[in-house]
Amino acid sequence: MTNLDKQLGSSDPVDLADPGSVARRMFDLVEPIGVIPYSADEPNETMFALGFTNYWDTYFAGRAAPLGVVPAEVVDALFYNFAPGEVARHIPKVWRTTTPEAAIAARQLGCVIALKRILGDRVETPEFARAAELLMKAATSAPVEGRPMYAALRTIPSPEDVVARMFHAASMLREHRGDGHIAALMVEGVGGVEAHVLLALAMDMPAEKFGRIHHLPAAQLSAVIDGMRARGLIGDDGWLTEEGRAVKQRVESLTDRLAAKPYESLAPAEVGELIDALDPLATLLLAAQEFG
Repeated sequence: MTNLDKQLGSSDPVDLADPGSVARRMFDLVEPIGVIPYSADEPNETMFALGFTNYWDTYFAGRAAPLGVVPAEVVDALFYNFAPGEVARHIPKVWRTTTPEAAIAARQLGCVIALKRILGDRVETPEFARAAELLMKAATSAPVEGRPMYAALRTIPSPEDVVARMFHAASMLREHRGDGHIAALMVEGVGGVEAHVLLALAMDMPAEKFGRIHHLPAAQLSAVIDGMRARGLIGDDGWLTEEGRAVKQRVESLTDRLAAKPYESLAPAEVGELIDALDPLATLLLAAQEFG
């Protein structure tokens, strides 16, 4: 089971009258589309064709491209959850290899190829086209104030290709939710690296083995864990305390509430229609994950 599997797959039925419940269910269904740049080979291949030679250069070039050429400090602040110095190893260096415009195009092309491979003939059905239409309607309906990553993606024109449009809509919704998630973490005083520790331990995984932070020097990670222990979030046994789990729950609940606005543009029947259309797609995409 991958980290994404563990984060998704809520078995709770969606309450269409509860915006937070709708946002959580849509997260389950949209996230497998939004993470295609990181869960399939084709986006890396199209980015490597630009001249990159390592994954993290493609990550930062692809995700930061809508911001244009900005200093590492800006990207570090907006991405929030990278350890000190990690962003600066790639930004602005990646812009000596390509341009933001070329990175956006290459990433989109790779994601379209991956989605077509995984979803097959489903991308040619009326149901897929309708889902892309509804998802784009939601993705372009929310206010941009206080949502810098979402606002940056909103500046990219909607693609004509239906698969590209589906990916672009999912990317906007993913970054919209991410902007809100950062706000929720800041409300609870949870730092970027701490957020990874919190997520890992909530999934009953030792922080030292979690994919996004396992590479950190042991002393650096230990200092983060010690700080969380001093605040009562982690117990002497190394696992979350009752307060730690309560903080995680509050972060997730607030994230859901903050992520609900796009879906308010859809009628309840349209939300139900979108859920029904995306559910089999999410199942296929989760089954095809190529990351660990």
